[in-house]
Amino acid sequence: MRLIPPFRRTAALGTAVVAAVVAAPTVTVAHAAPGAPGTRPSFCGHDNRNTPFARYLCAETGDLLDVRIGDVHPTQPSLGYDEVYYKLGRYTLGKDAVNKKFDDWCEADGRGEAASAAPGARLDDPSSFTCELPVGAETAESIAPMKTVVIGPGGEPFLTDGHHTLTSFFETPDGGADLHVRLRVLANYSTLTRKDFWDRMRENKWVYLRGPEGAPVKVNKLPTGVGLANFENDEYRSLLYFGRDIGYEQNGLPFQEFYWGSWVRDARPVDLAAWNRDDLGSYLATVEDLTRKMTGLPRDAVVDSGFTAAGLGALEQWNGGKAATKGEFDKLGKPYADAKPGKLAYALEYKRTHGLG
Repeated sequence: MRLIPPFRRTAALGTAVVAAVVAAPTVTVAHAAPGAPGTRPSFCGHDNRNTPFARYLCAETGDLLDVRIGDVHPTQPSLGYDEVYYKLGRYTLGKDAVNKKFDDWCEADGRGEAASAAPGARLDDPSSFTCELPVGAETAESIAPMKTVVIGPGGEPFLTDGHHTLTSFFETPDGGADLHVRLRVLANYSTLTRKDFWDRMRENKWVYLRGPEGAPVKVNKLPTGVGLANFENDEYRSLLYFGRDIGYEQNGLPFQEFYWGSWVRDARPVDLAAWNRDDLGSYLATVEDLTRKMTGLPRDAVVDSGFTAAGLGALEQWNGGKAATKGEFDKLGKPYADAKPGKLAYALEYKRTHGLG
């Protein structure tokens, strides 16, 4: 595995993470000569004082790039707030032997789960916890779940996956904008004009431009940073998150849950009038109703934007063929009083604790 020189972390972190490159075949980004149609000269390796994101200009496709999360530019207008509340509940109210936030950070950094955490360990002090794999020992399996980024004009990093995770890191008490994590680079388009950059992002379906109620969103109206205050709340997106591995499985398609959410909103496969977002029983029943409808769709049924049920990862059997008292659905419904609460319970407990209901 080829390693590239580490980028400098902020003083708050006091440590550097080496950016590695995925061993899989990569696409070389050609830097056109000055004046070529639709491109600008590359500033990689040159002093560019007017570019606040100069540290990212040299990133290549496949690099595992050390990024300050306050630098990333979102490519979607909304989040499922309840997914973030689950993560924050797990981080602040959790019952895990090793706090789940360290697992999430290690996974996002391409290094498996957390191996250990010292008493008082903090996300903003990577020396206080360890991951299963050291930097440089990443595997194809450990890299696969990493969040992704595209380098845009001026070197600005545009996040294409991981908005909920990075927002959770931003919102947790030992996180914030200065927290660093590595992201896998999908492409470097820093030499494109802004118009051509967004054209390319649309072509690759690396941007999602619909609001929670389906209204189109212009690229200049996208949030400029992560953090709950920067996003609208998409309740359909939350509902889909909790149905993961019950009605569908993630398949790597960017914005997969948003396409399903559009189906919920527009096709109205279930009646959401009785859905109480602050009650565990009601929320769980709504997830069950929806996910059973998902798995009942013909595999070739078009769900949204030309994507079929199969293309959006619909499972052939509800809950993986298990009864409601088994599998992922059973885990989801565990109350907060349980030794291992479910995701819904953590989300609701966090909302209750912080008066967010």
